[in-house]
Formats: sequence, C-alpha cells, structure tokens
Amino acid sequence: MKRFIIFTLVALFATITMKAGDGLWPDGTPISSWFDNTTKVDVETLGKKYVVTDYGVTKDSTIIQTVAIQAVIDKAAAEGGGVVVIPRGTFLSGALFFKSGTHLHLTKGATLKGSENIIDYPIAETRIEGQTCKYFTALINADRVNGFTITGNGTIDGNGLTYWQEFWIRRKWNPECTNKDAQRPRLVYISNSNDVTVQDVHLINSPFWTNHLYRCDRVRYIDCYIFAPTENIYTPEPKRGAPSSDAIDIDVCNDVLIHGCYMHVNDDAVVLKGGKGTWADKAEENGSNTNIIVQHCTYGKVHGCITFGSESIHDRNIILRNCHAKAANRVLWFKMRPDTPQLYEYVRIENITGECGSFLVIKPWTQFFQPDDSRPDMPVSQSACVTIRDIKMNCKNFFDVSRSDKYVIRSFSFENIDVADQANAFDPTIIENINIKNLKINGKNMEMVR
Repeated sequence: MKRFIIFTLVALFATITMKAGDGLWPDGTPISSWFDNTTKVDVETLGKKYVVTDYGVTKDSTIIQTVAIQAVIDKAAAEGGGVVVIPRGTFLSGALFFKSGTHLHLTKGATLKGSENIIDYPIAETRIEGQTCKYFTALINADRVNGFTITGNGTIDGNGLTYWQEFWIRRKWNPECTNKDAQRPRLVYISNSNDVTVQDVHLINSPFWTNHLYRCDRVRYIDCYIFAPTENIYTPEPKRGAPSSDAIDIDVCNDVLIHGCYMHVNDDAVVLKGGKGTWADKAEENGSNTNIIVQHCTYGKVHGCITFGSESIHDRNIILRNCHAKAANRVLWFKMRPDTPQLYEYVRIENITGECGSFLVIKPWTQFFQPDDSRPDMPVSQSACVTIRDIKMNCKNFFDVSRSDKYVIRSFSFENIDVADQANAFDPTIIENINIKNLKINGKNMEMVR
C-alpha cells in the first residue's frame, strides 16, 4: 500500500508539471509511440507451456538441477518454442541458456535460485565492464532470442552471499581487487536480442550485476522488483553489501523503457555502458546507447539513480522522469573517465521527488583507469545539452560538480527546481552556457545571485 501511494503521488506530480514537448526527445526528435506501450505480455499468447516438473525436474530444493531444467528449455526450442514454467517451490540451478522461441515464466511462489558453486557457470566470451572478454556466464542467458520474455510474480534469486563474501575478503587482502579478480556470475544477461520484455518478477541477490543488456533494441522492464542487500552481510568488515550489484546495465542498446520498477542495490541502479579505454570509440564491439526512458520508478538505497559510465563512450537522448528516491546517494551521475573519450548528450531529468545525497555529480572517475598517451587526437569528453526541471528534493549536495581540463560541461538548463541543500555549493560558472529559470536552493532564488 505504501509503495502504491508513492507511485500515485509521483504520477500526480508528473501530471501537474507536464510540459509542452514531452513527446520529444531532448534533441527535439519525436519519441516513438513504442514508448507509450506499457501493456504487459499475455503469457497465454506465447505458445505451449512446459512446466519443468512435468519433464523430469524434481521438487527438491537441495539439489542442483541445471541439466534437467536446460533439457526442458531445449525441448521447447526443438518443438517450435514455448514457455518454460517454474512452478511454486525452490529450484536450484547453474547457468541456463534460452533459445529462439523460448520464454521464462515464474509462477507466484516460485523461486529459481542460483548455485553458489562457480563451476556451475561455464566461462564464455561475453561483455564485462565495457570490454569483450572471457568471463563466467549468468544464471539466465538469452543470446539472439528475439521476443524473449521473463514474466510472472515469482523470483529469480542469485543466492549471492558466498560470492559477496569472497569478494570482500579478497578486497581486504588486496585493496585493488576488481570484479575480474573476484569473478562471479550475473543474474540475467540478454544480448543481441530485440523486442524483449521483463515484467513483474523479483530479481534479487545477484552475485554481480543484476541485469545486463548488450546490443539489444526495444527492451522493456515493467513493474519489476530489483534488490540486493546494501549492508550487514557477514563479511570480514561490518556493514558490507552485495558488491557491484547494479540493477540494470544498458550496454550498446537502443530504445529501452524501464517503467514502474523498484530498485535497491549496493551500486548504481540504471547504468549506461558501452566501452572504455583510449581507443574505445574505434572498437566495433563498443557503441552508443540511444533513446532510453526510465519512468515511474522508486529507488531505495542506490549509488546512482541513473549513471553515465564509467565504461561508456556515447549516450544520447536519455530521460529520467516521474520517479521517487527514498535514499539515493546520487540522482544524476556523470562519471568522466580521463582515459576514455566520452560524450554524454541530450539528457532530461524531470519530476523527481524525495531525498538524496548528491543530486547532480560530475567529476573525474579514476578508479582502475589506465592512462594512455598513445592517441594524439584524443577527443575532449563532454557532458552537454542537459535539462533538469521540476525537482522537489532534500539534498545533502545538490550541485556536486568539479572543473577539469579533461572534460567540458556545457548547455545545462535548470528550471522549476526547489531543493533543500546542505552543501549550498551551486556554482553556475563551472558550466558553459547555463540557463537558470526558477531555481530555488534553500528558498533563495539562484537567478538573483548569478
């Protein structure tokens, strides 16, 4: 009921503050009617149902049944496609690979739970942290499966505790430990697939990133619950959470809609990726993210509501709107990586309520970066053409922005904003070509102090 009330208030606020031009992307081009469709997939239209317990999978929550569940997926694919159904109960599995024409449905009370043994996740060529490399597969994998769906009110549980503990104990031994040093599976990896829908499911406790999309077009996440603990797991140090448990990583994708989701993870929520390194924009496997809308979502504790980078080279036409943040560390975060040419452009953030640490963050990102002077024509990175409007929030630091000779910040618009701001650090001189209209910080009109 509380969650419903929040969604209702956010929707009401959005209705009151609707602007002319809402049917346009930030660059002025029309938003496709595809983004208006939040109708949920009707599972009854997806073909024959293959309830896994009808095909040799047992109701025994203590044994790993990867082979038996995969056999059901293979059978469905061989017979022309259909819906692989996980019934009520808990079913343990390692990596599963969905094929053309197949879908996954989890009934209410069903839990597909990942194995805590890394051997149950084969190594394959995949994408990790902006690079194509060998890495462990995810619990749910779908490559070149157009029309793939994950539906139902059940749960996909990554069972991540053992992996989290290993990461933190390695980090204690080696403070420079990375995700490639303490490798672990993602929860869901969907690649090279179009017209994908993930709806209603609980996606929890991922050992690593929760959802990762790579080279996908027209993907919808609707009314999903995405969670990983942010503290108090049993580790060598107190108050640790699930490391790098990003909610949704969007990697070289076009036309993505995230609607009505709840996200609480021990890292960023929606993250834009696409490549890293001095020559990242020249690599064929890398690329841009374009036409992304995140709307009507609620955030628990997250590092960033929407984060650009750090492994990203170009993001264009990105909208975050009509959302409520309960305890976000940051709302809009541009990670400016000195070793990578980055262009973040045509971004609109609107109708956001709640509380956060920092609202806007633009700073150099130097964690694990690799300086390289081999490129004399290295482009200067930019964050440009950003509109922030209709904001009502309590912030510790509304304007957490730093100058740097490694990037340019230009063409920002701040409109109809009323925030409480403990830091009170707003400095319009940092941004080239800034527009301010009805920006109030701690009750003071910022147009009067420029």
